Amino acid sequence: MRNSEIKFNVQLDDKNLPKSIQWDATDKEGGELESTKSISLNVWDNLNHSTLRIDLWTDDMSVAEMKRFYIDIIGGMAQTILNSTGDEFMAEEMKELCDRLVQHVNEENKKNAQ
Repeated sequence: MRNSEIKFNVQLDDKNLPKSIQWDATDKEGGELESTKSISLNVWDNLNHSTLRIDLWTDDMSVAEMKRFYIDIIGGMAQTILNSTGDEFMAEEMKELCDRLVQHVNEENKKNAQ
């Protein structure tokens, strides 16, 4: 059996807020730490039948980037639910939500540009 490891290195400021986030994985190309502005990690707690979440982002991540990040996450979850369960209804509902959110963000960006 083979092991795979994912590592996150989070540098905190004096208020314990993320100042920088770096990550590495044994299966990632290149053996160096890579910088990112945000991570969202979800873990299924089998004992309590609930989801544990860790959402971290640095202060240099813009609101627009944050919104795009979460739209991408929902889109990825839609594909995962389709691949893992075959539930086309649930996947399509999530994709439609992504489409509405993209439209909302685009309209918001147009208003802010004026």
